[in-house]
Amino acid sequence: MDNSASPLLAQGVAQLGLTLPEGAPEKLLAYASELLKWNEKVSLTAITRTDEVVDKHLLDSLAALPEVSGARHLLDLGAGGGMPGIPLAIALPDLQATLVDAVAKKVAFMKSGAVKGGVAGRLKAVHARAEGKPEKEGIPKVDLVISRAFMDVEPFLLLARHYVLAGGRVVTMTGQTPPEADLRKWAAAAGLQFVSRRVLQLPLSKDPRGVSVFRAPG
Repeated sequence: MDNSASPLLAQGVAQLGLTLPEGAPEKLLAYASELLKWNEKVSLTAITRTDEVVDKHLLDSLAALPEVSGARHLLDLGAGGGMPGIPLAIALPDLQATLVDAVAKKVAFMKSGAVKGGVAGRLKAVHARAEGKPEKEGIPKVDLVISRAFMDVEPFLLLARHYVLAGGRVVTMTGQTPPEADLRKWAAAAGLQFVSRRVLQLPLSKDPRGVSVFRAPG
């Protein structure tokens, strides 16, 4: 990435109305640089231009901070290149995170990206296919389950319910955000409660995004 990355990140964080802890911007950019380095050999992302990496990877991940705040242990299913799990862990110093992906090379990158991002001590990358059997898969049950465009919302809620603790949250990150009526219907079918739906634009590209929250009973 070029020298524009740091000011673009600062601009985007401000536009999202977020505050990052000291040192977090540098760690985010170090993680993103590692992503691009690995991407030359391992297919992790088609997005490689500096402004797009900042906007569609870092800022897109950070956009869910208000919905994730207060969580103790985050589970990112289908984490791919480590998003949103690694950026969120960088932004929330008390957060434990487990990132799961079925592709071994992506899991190997996540371990390296976590080191570059300074969160290796709080983050575990797991090579597994999440199919709703956490004990068998070696995937923990946590108080917050999240995904960024891993699958459609309806099937994701049916999957995520197996990994969320009683009273915990499930957070979905989407491009076009489904209507609230659909979110409520899908939540009920999964045994979850619809909590909130927030629609926003990415700061640089103005691409639409949505963050929806659901809660497990208990």
